[in-house]
Amino acid sequence: MACWMYEGMLMFGVVFIAGYLFGTLSQTRHALDNRHPLQAFLFVVFGIYFTWFWARGQTLAMKTWNIRLVDRRGRPVTQIRAFFRYLLSWLWFLPPLAALAPFGLTGGESVVIILGWVAVWAVLSRFHPEQQFWHDALAGTRLVTSPPLKR
Repeated sequence: MACWMYEGMLMFGVVFIAGYLFGTLSQTRHALDNRHPLQAFLFVVFGIYFTWFWARGQTLAMKTWNIRLVDRRGRPVTQIRAFFRYLLSWLWFLPPLAALAPFGLTGGESVVIILGWVAVWAVLSRFHPEQQFWHDALAGTRLVTSPPLKR
């Protein structure tokens, strides 16, 4: 969980740079203009970031916490498998977001539902035989501890 939080802090920088680039290239003058194209652009940027790093074994946060992504046999993942894992990782957020869309709930209610889903999704990993998160099980990947590189 600490790695996930650290990854979120690093992604703030990625979002800042990508958002600045998008806003400059699209000449967006108001924050709500081009909101959906910006979200699609960030989805692609995140996909490139995670696919590229996971295909090399670790994101920057994973290096800090000595975690490595491998396939079921312990080999490095391919870019296709890393991309598939990226798409499946959205199972953490898309179901509650899709469920919230038709109801027009307030921000606070939405946050409670999303955090509740994330908690349920995390607890469900305890029911997996290898105690993996389900997006890893479906993608054929797993997270392993990797000793730090010696210099």
